[in-house]
Amino acid sequence: MKHDSTEQSRHPHIIISSHRPEAPFLLSVGWGCHNIQTFLQIFSGFPVQSCSTMAALGTRGTVKEASGFNPEQDTENLRKAMKGAGTDEAAIISIIPHRTIAQRQQIKEAYKRAIGKELVDDLKSELTGNFEKVVIGLMMQAPFYDAYELRNGIKGAGTDEACLIEILASRSNSEIKALTAAYSKEYGRNLEDDICGDTSGMFKRVLVSLLTAGRDESTTVDEALAKQDAKEIYEAGEARWGTDEVKFLTILCVRNRNHLLKVFQEYQQISGRDIEDSIKREMSGCLEDVFLAIVRCIKSKPGFFAERLYKSMKGLGTTDSILIRVMVSRSEIDMEDIKNEFLKTYGKTLYSFIKGDTSGDYRKILLELCGPEK
Repeated sequence: MKHDSTEQSRHPHIIISSHRPEAPFLLSVGWGCHNIQTFLQIFSGFPVQSCSTMAALGTRGTVKEASGFNPEQDTENLRKAMKGAGTDEAAIISIIPHRTIAQRQQIKEAYKRAIGKELVDDLKSELTGNFEKVVIGLMMQAPFYDAYELRNGIKGAGTDEACLIEILASRSNSEIKALTAAYSKEYGRNLEDDICGDTSGMFKRVLVSLLTAGRDESTTVDEALAKQDAKEIYEAGEARWGTDEVKFLTILCVRNRNHLLKVFQEYQQISGRDIEDSIKREMSGCLEDVFLAIVRCIKSKPGFFAERLYKSMKGLGTTDSILIRVMVSRSEIDMEDIKNEFLKTYGKTLYSFIKGDTSGDYRKILLELCGPEK
């Protein structure tokens, strides 16, 4: 997007390109354009525009970059939807879930410029319930949304261990670095310290390991090491009295995906069991849950999230916190793949599950994020 000199002076931006001095370093450590954008925005305090200014986070999401995007027009339409008595929720649904996160940041800037108020504050004052939670979640940049969810999972009485597990087991190294920085900036607290203060034992150690963002993200497979890793996991669990959980941590939290897929194959041959079955036999509680989440994310991240969505809606009642978090956080990344896995695994469409389990504007906005049935 081009800006004239007047606009630039009124509202400075950091423009990302491969020619910026910090870009080669960040790219060299495996950070894509979007993650560089997030990193610079968190630490500079300025809005950041990237070389792909308003593109989606991934290529398999249901939320795509809106063509003919006009943040000023969206601002005007949102203002009309909230002005006077009552709120036009349909107008809000026609805009917010049909813009990328980057485009929504542009709308926030345009709204503040035109109205002199924060868009999110106005949305909070007009909306309620789960519909509000979805809309406010969509207005956040991805690392800040993860940080927000983690903070809610930690603060107050009790800990939402499932939330900590879902986020930390499924995010890439760069995503974990970005959410850790966002947590510090937004709450003035250290995420690792907060997690350590709220968890204990080997479960805490696994979360701390994931927080280091130290997983090998190469694609190389060492066949000999894969056999050795499988043997060591077997000897640390099924082959002994008691379980050496540290060995599971060392291998499952550090090795790259392709290597671990080979380890799982070798483990099946050695033990005659799937690695998931052994984890269920050898462990319990949160430790079992976190290791299972890691294994399932390695095997298929869309499959992992399809299961999260299914469990949030099956049976009596709905676990809205999980449903909202997955729909908001994955809509721009891999929701198409999640929908495919959902249908393949459960024999019904995600769309039909959401439609049958929710109602009102909450249902409408979730169905927009889900995208139509095929």
